[in-house]
Amino acid sequence: MYEERPSRLTGAVVWQRTPQDLEGVRPVLPDGCMDLLYSEGRLLVAGPDTRAYVPGGPPRAWAGIRFFPGTAPALLGVPAHELRDARVELADLWPAARVRRLCDRVEAAPAPAAALEDVALDLAARSAAAPDPLLRHLVESLGAGRPVAATATELGIGARQLHRRCLTAFGYGPKTLARVLRLQRALTLARSGIPYAETAARAGYADQPHLARDVRELAGRTLGELLGG
Repeated sequence: MYEERPSRLTGAVVWQRTPQDLEGVRPVLPDGCMDLLYSEGRLLVAGPDTRAYVPGGPPRAWAGIRFFPGTAPALLGVPAHELRDARVELADLWPAARVRRLCDRVEAAPAPAAALEDVALDLAARSAAAPDPLLRHLVESLGAGRPVAATATELGIGARQLHRRCLTAFGYGPKTLARVLRLQRALTLARSGIPYAETAARAGYADQPHLARDVRELAGRTLGELLGG
């Protein structure tokens, strides 16, 4: 069973998955986010994906907090591009003793997902820098389908600087971010029952074949397969 809820950390989502979840082998699709994960005494970081990630190994319970796009690197202290398309042990990023203390804290908690949320809230409270409003505006603008160039002009930032900041915050450039957010926009529309051709138009694709190609490239499956037929 998979469950999620909004976090007390702005924009984040707390989630958990049990080993009995029949959807456990479905791919994790690119969404512009990074996650802090816990399973069987291990803390991991899921970096930003540019392609579908299919979990391997036997079914197991997972808990996680999915950070709002662009916010995790400042909290975890590592640029997003260093974790792109990767699942990394937190102990490879932080001192081992610190990670052991956190693992013990999460393992001892009645609800690991809630404990991860508390860890994230602690990280945010101790962070010297406030969330960057430019990055949030960028996500909201591109998520609504605004072109990258127009968004950069609105933000008053040059293309090179925008690209550098996107690499650090999201793991890839603004064009890839726009493409990932467009995919998520299309999936939301299609899941609500909107016909594929109309989904393509409303999500910002040139046509339905363009939508089909992009879904296949980013998700590794057809749109029909992702929606369960």
